[in-house]
Amino acid sequence: MVSTTVDADFETVLESATADSDDDLLVVNPSTEAIEAIVSAGIDPDTPAIPHVRLLVEEVTIADAMDGFLRASKAAALIDRRTLTIRTPSTDLSTTLLVTSTDVSAIVESTDGVGVISSSDPAFAGSVGDAYRDRFADATDYRLRTPALDRVRETMDEAIGEEPRADFEAILEAIEDTETGDRLDAVAVALLVAAKHGVLLYDLSKWGEDVGLASKATFSRTKTELEDHGVIETEKVPIDVGRPRLRLQLGDDRLRDLSPIELASTTAELLE
Repeated sequence: MVSTTVDADFETVLESATADSDDDLLVVNPSTEAIEAIVSAGIDPDTPAIPHVRLLVEEVTIADAMDGFLRASKAAALIDRRTLTIRTPSTDLSTTLLVTSTDVSAIVESTDGVGVISSSDPAFAGSVGDAYRDRFADATDYRLRTPALDRVRETMDEAIGEEPRADFEAILEAIEDTETGDRLDAVAVALLVAAKHGVLLYDLSKWGEDVGLASKATFSRTKTELEDHGVIETEKVPIDVGRPRLRLQLGDDRLRDLSPIELASTTAELLE
C-alpha cells in the first residue's frame, strides 16, 4: 500500500513515523533541518521517547548540522546514551528515506511543508530496507569531537556551580542559529557567565580543557578579546603558593543586572 501525506515540519513526520513502533529508525540522507529535529526530539525530556535512530548522511551535511556547540553536544549525549548512531557513506546519497522493519517513506521538503510518500508493501519495504541497511553497515562512523551535554552539565556543576552552568546552557539555547550566536562561541559564553558569577579563570579554563571544550590557551585568548572590548575584567586573588589567581568580573556597567539572554545580546553589540 502507498500513501501520501503533507505535514508542516519534520518534527511531525518523525513523531508519526515512530508513534506505533519500537523499531530502530534508519534515516537516509536527512537535511540539516531533519537532523536538528531528530536531535531535539531525542534530547527533550518532554518529547515522547523515540527509538534508536541511525543516520546515514553525507559528511558535508552532518558537519553543517553540527556546527553549533550546543546541538553537537546534544548529539554527542545521544550517542553516549546509545540512542543515536551517525555514519557517512562512501558514495553520494540522492533520496531522503525513513526506513523501519515494515515501512519505507520517502521525504520531500518544500516551502509548504514536508511531503511523505510511504509504502508498507512487504516485498518493496523489505528490499529497500535491506539495501540501505547494508549501506549503513558499510558506512564510516562519524566522530563528534564535542563533549556530550550530559558530561558538560555534570562537570560544570561541580567545577564552577549550578547557576553558571544553567546560565551557560540558557544562553546557548537562546542564541543558537542567530546573529548573536555568530558573535559568541561556547568559550565566550562560558567566560561571560563566569564573569557574571565571579568565577576564577583558573577553575573555568581547567574545567573547559578537562571536558574537551577548548584548551586553556583558547580560553586565555578569548578572555583577552573580551577584556579589550571592556566586556570583562579580572581581579587578582592571592593564594598561599604561586602566582595570584584571576577572578573574572563583568567590565561594563551596562552588563550588570541583566538576564542571561540580555547579557549575551548586549555583549554581542559591544563586540561589533
